[in-house]
Amino acid sequence: MKTTILNILTGILILGGVFFMVSCTSKSEAGEKITFKVYGNCEMCKKTIEGSLKEFSGLSSASWDVDKKIITVSFDSSKTNLSEIHKQIASSGYDTELEKGNDVAYQNLQPCCQYDRKK
Repeated sequence: MKTTILNILTGILILGGVFFMVSCTSKSEAGEKITFKVYGNCEMCKKTIEGSLKEFSGLSSASWDVDKKIITVSFDSSKTNLSEIHKQIASSGYDTELEKGNDVAYQNLQPCCQYDRKK
């Protein structure tokens, strides 16, 4: 009797562990976290860069590091992709590793935000 109860409890624990691992795996497969270069200068740039992604579909978070000029984005790859994220940032006037910022938007940035652009 004790052995049967012990076997049942062990089985429940094993099934619970398997269920937990499967549920964690499916959550992590739905999202990606990526970092890449975005050129800018200051806290105002940070606000504009992150703000350009605020309502962007499929993106769950975006944080730009002023000192390192690196943005970290988390997104659902079934709703958007890295190229679209780069294009969205570039539309606000900021160059990324893959996209040149929109020239008109760049010219409309505050003087402190107009970084030295690559030719």
